[in-house]
Parts: sequence; C-alpha cells; structure tokens
Amino acid sequence: MKRLAALVLTLLLAPFAQAFDLDQLAAQLSKPAVVRGPFIQEKHLRALPKPLTSTGQFVLSKDLGLLWLLEKPLQQSYRIDGAGIAKRTPQGWQPVAQQSASAQQNRLFLAVLKGDSSGLRQDFDLSLSGAADNWTLDLTPKSLLLKQIFSAIQIQGGALVQRIELRETQGDSTLLRLSDSKADGQLSDTDRHAFAD
Repeated sequence: MKRLAALVLTLLLAPFAQAFDLDQLAAQLSKPAVVRGPFIQEKHLRALPKPLTSTGQFVLSKDLGLLWLLEKPLQQSYRIDGAGIAKRTPQGWQPVAQQSASAQQNRLFLAVLKGDSSGLRQDFDLSLSGAADNWTLDLTPKSLLLKQIFSAIQIQGGALVQRIELRETQGDSTLLRLSDSKADGQLSDTDRHAFAD
C-alpha cells in the first residue's frame, strides 16, 4: 500500500517537477551563439489561391542580429538588427523604410529566434505548452497597434525554433518553416563580413 501511495504521489507531482516554463525556453533558445539554416516562407493572401513561397538561408548571431538571405524566387539579402532593417545593394547595406506591419514582424522574428521572452512579454500575452524538445508558444497581442496587425501568432520548436505562424487581422497569414536549423559556436568569415559591411 505504501508503494502504491508513493507511486500515485510521484505521478501527481511529476508534472510540477517537469514543467517547462518561459524562462527555461528563453534560456534554451538564447544558448547558441549562432543559429543557421534554410527557411521556407509561405505568404497566404486571401486574394490568391496559392501561397507565395520564398526560400533561402538565414544566419542568426546572438550579438549581431539576423542575416536573411533570400534565394528564390529572387535573390535579396537583408540584415535585421537593433537599428532596423537594411537591404544589400551594390553600394553596401541601405536602410529599408519600414511600414509598421513589417517593422513589427521583423522585430518579432529577432525576439523569437533569440529567445528574448522579456521583449515578447511587453507586447504579447504568452502561453507555453509542451516540453523542452517539443513546445508550442502562443502569442496574443496586447497593444492596440499589434491588435490591428496580428490576430494571433504561434511558434513551435524543440531545441531551436522550427515553425512560426503569423495570422493577420485582415485574414492573410505568413508561415515560416525553419526545420533544418543548426546551432553553431561562431560565425564564418563570410557571415562576419556581411554583418560588418
């Protein structure tokens, strides 16, 4: 009987001992110095029967920001950091004028990929479910501006972020797949040059 009581108590307390919280998720996502990999981005527009799909590579540096290297349907390189968004041109990186929706979206990508839960908590109510190797984070906008842009955002992953879905209030949505991302200890010389340019 004692053994049965101990087993029941262990089973009841296990969820509390194993609970995966936002601070643990933030620590897990902010651990790698560099994350890199391919991406597939689908933009679902109400007016179009098929999504607009683009593919490319990304490099996220914990210290320097995000390189977003679009390969198809056309080649374009973007750098997203604390100063905003810049597009690579023959003359070097040029700041991009940002509409409020894209500015919010890019700030959000950076916060999510870097595991900046304090930044996310300012703008969203966060609800986390799952475990360290398979979790889902639902973001509900708090501010009036964000409520006008997004109806909901869902992020899923394991050791790293694997999927981000942004649902916009007017019915469009963006799905970003990062399923083959890899953590890395340092930037390559090419990456370093791209951030420094």
